Amino acid sequence: MGVAVSDISVSRPEPGVAVVMIDRPARRNALNLAAWRDLAESFRQLARLPEVRLVVLTGAGGHFCAGADISEFAEVRADSAGGAAYEREVAACYDAIRALPQPSFAAIEGACVGGGCAIALSCDFRVMHRAARFGIPATRLGTIYTVEECRLLYSIVGLGNAKRILYGSDLFDVVAARQMGFADVVAREGAVEAAIAFGAGMMANAPLAIAGIKVILQALAAGDVEARRAEIAALIKEALDSEDYREGARAFLEKRPARFAGS
Repeated sequence: MGVAVSDISVSRPEPGVAVVMIDRPARRNALNLAAWRDLAESFRQLARLPEVRLVVLTGAGGHFCAGADISEFAEVRADSAGGAAYEREVAACYDAIRALPQPSFAAIEGACVGGGCAIALSCDFRVMHRAARFGIPATRLGTIYTVEECRLLYSIVGLGNAKRILYGSDLFDVVAARQMGFADVVAREGAVEAAIAFGAGMMANAPLAIAGIKVILQALAAGDVEARRAEIAALIKEALDSEDYREGARAFLEKRPARFAGS
């Protein structure tokens, strides 16, 4: 029996940092069904590791992600039933990335296209190399970006820019990405290294506080604060009952950096 090999790898380049890499360079890191599933599972596993304080998502071979691997659609997405099942896996991947309690960063080099934009938008921040490009060619392919994908885009770039990106199906450079709010940082050299540097200060802060604030901000963006009221209240209570809360107060009074343990 052969051993399955995943196209998603996770490395730990330094303490507290995890780098998730899509390793399908021959397809510009376009995700097939197995890769969508493995990417989701990688983020679910990292969510359970309190020693990880920052997660960077990137792609191999000089590109971020060219979206879904269309070459397998005739097999896995041949009809409406297959298409619906496929979209459920894709949506589960977006959810897993967004549910990560730690700060997440998309480190973008080369192409970031279609579903690749959606996984980048699922991260908290996007760091783009100066030569990178992004775009969503849905209308050029005769497809419709899903409600969730449109919501992710709209929440980051606003209504006017979302229409510009989706209606035109153009590719945009980093200058446009910054103007529209898609890119948070432009990296002159390595995007992964720039992402880690950008998030370094966040790693020193209280993990439970970051996780709770992340949930609240996502609920505000999605308009479902009332539906998540009990969850939000529980997270606030957990933070106030934590040793990190007491450590933060002690550190403030003692005028020293806090040493947060995530508990």
